[in-house]
Amino acid sequence: MPVIVPGAHIILAGTPMLQHLVQMGFAEAGYEVRGAIMRLYRGFRGGDRPKLAENEFPEVCVTPRGNYEPWMLFRKPISERTVADNLRTWGTGGLRRIAADQPLPDIIQSGKTPQIEEAVFNHPTLKPQHLLRILVRSLLPTGQGRVLEPFAGSGSTIAACEAVGYESVGIEVDGEYFAALRSNIAVLSALYPTFKGERLELSDDECSKAPKIRRFDQQRQVALL
Repeated sequence: MPVIVPGAHIILAGTPMLQHLVQMGFAEAGYEVRGAIMRLYRGFRGGDRPKLAENEFPEVCVTPRGNYEPWMLFRKPISERTVADNLRTWGTGGLRRIAADQPLPDIIQSGKTPQIEEAVFNHPTLKPQHLLRILVRSLLPTGQGRVLEPFAGSGSTIAACEAVGYESVGIEVDGEYFAALRSNIAVLSALYPTFKGERLELSDDECSKAPKIRRFDQQRQVALL
């Protein structure tokens, strides 16, 4: 994508079984494969016994039960001689640390998307704000620049950018999703106002103080109670 500056990172969620294919595609397109950040959570995919032979093979599972989600990292090659020079020129090339004494880890414990967020919009792959705020914050190592979300969907990534204080641009071709984006972003970004992705834990106190949400019309608009 020509709008991506040298040294900028791309991050996207995948599945363990298809991760290598996605990475191969990006590598062939000229991007550097930079590993992955693993979201640990309790999944429900996999772990099933052989179909139509469950009783015959009660101690067999066809695949492991999935308990992690890979968020693959890619980087457009830097244009300068060093990452430091690229940071000075473009503001890109690295990832923002959680704190000065805490680098971004490649494992993040982040459970199921809370019901309070799922109530905002009925989207099949809505990711939790806890995770997204950590990830989008990491993408701009100097805190300057703009995040591009080419598949805005529910608006959760843009909402995370708003909460962190980043500029962002979202693109969405689905008319229904696009119509709901503005209200979704406003509500999701307002949740957990003291959490901006600068630490790995979302406290119980922050969760308990989040406002309750309900749907109130067919256009999936939402209201704060």
